[in-house]
Amino acid sequence: MTPKKPTEEPSAIAPVASPASPVPASPDVALIHGVTADGEGLKILRARGDRLELGAIRPLREGTPITGEVVTLRPRANFPALCDVETHFKPAEPTSDRQESAPAAAAQRSGPAQVATDEYRRNWDAIWSRSATKPKLAN
Repeated sequence: MTPKKPTEEPSAIAPVASPASPVPASPDVALIHGVTADGEGLKILRARGDRLELGAIRPLREGTPITGEVVTLRPRANFPALCDVETHFKPAEPTSDRQESAPAAAAQRSGPAQVATDEYRRNWDAIWSRSATKPKLAN
């Protein structure tokens, strides 16, 4: 799409960004695009660094667990649905469910997966193994 040529004089067009409000090098902004299904929060599209994230924000409530970051949204004057994000608390990164990559794990062990411990096997044998001598019959 090609931009239209201005019909007015160039001096009449307002500048896009003023020097009084510099744009940060790595902006953290959120675009509000709806209300959550329960009506308690807002759906947002967040841009920080070079990533886009889809999420929801909810008000903090006493006694309710925090399941993400604690942030403050500051609406912009010219477009209130676009907010600057200030992060107050960021939880520790969740640990990976996988201990190591599959090829590395396969290289360290051979044979089938171990499903029982040595103690389990000893107890199994103590309970279920047959004795070496045959029991004598009473008759």
